Amino acid sequence: MALVVNTNMNSLSIENTLTSTNTAVSASLTRLSSGLRINSAQDDPAGYAIANSFKASIASMQVASQNASQAQSLLQNADGAYSQINNILVQMKSIATEASSGQESSNNLNSLQNEFTDLQSEIDQIAKSTVYGGTTLIAGTGTNGAKSLVVTFQIGSSNNSLDQFSVSLTSAGIDGLGLSFASTSIGTQASAQQAMDKLDKALTSINSYMGTVGGFQNQLQYAMSNLTTSIQNYTSSASTIEDVDMASEVSNMTKNNILQQSAMAMLAQANSQPQQILKLLG
Repeated sequence: MALVVNTNMNSLSIENTLTSTNTAVSASLTRLSSGLRINSAQDDPAGYAIANSFKASIASMQVASQNASQAQSLLQNADGAYSQINNILVQMKSIATEASSGQESSNNLNSLQNEFTDLQSEIDQIAKSTVYGGTTLIAGTGTNGAKSLVVTFQIGSSNNSLDQFSVSLTSAGIDGLGLSFASTSIGTQASAQQAMDKLDKALTSINSYMGTVGGFQNQLQYAMSNLTTSIQNYTSSASTIEDVDMASEVSNMTKNNILQQSAMAMLAQANSQPQQILKLLG
């Protein structure tokens, strides 16, 4: 190769190599410090977009899981109220059975009626005070199985019916159970016998309502388990795309550090070559 002064091609070539090596070392330092293979869109445009999509879905599903937990809490409140009302109905059935027997005096019937009325009031009180998040759950005004309020929960990351869960609860107040104050009493033997039939129907209804709540709870549990699995899978996918293999990256940085030091040494050698011309001039 000719000896020239104005242009040192060896030096320029080594400078290009050193620049590339410096860039690789810098990239390795960034990845090792952040733990991420992709730190900006330029690192992997397609992977960056896919990873961000996964992270958006994960965030949405995490909130959906919280919504499902709130739905479970709502159902637990409703189930507890239904259970208490069931216990009261059992007690009312006992009182009505006692009043249906002909040996009871009018004074005893009056006393039993007062107790019966108090229990009716207690059922209405429970129905009206069973509230979740400002929503009254089981205090509808209709009769014989009227629905109280449909509440819809978002339990998935998409705006479609498969990712939404609607809870429909049935009124369990006195009117809803067919035991209104006006039409149900045990003041006489005959009315007490009629009340027994109504109470049997009410007990069948309240047990049906609790069964419905139990079904809702099971559905939600499956949905929550599925969300947990989906979150894990999406997180794993995002990690595969975005996270750096630390061992591999350390190896890369070590290699590039050696290349960097070698390139700097060779650059010094290349820069000293033109000085050989001075020997010729001398």
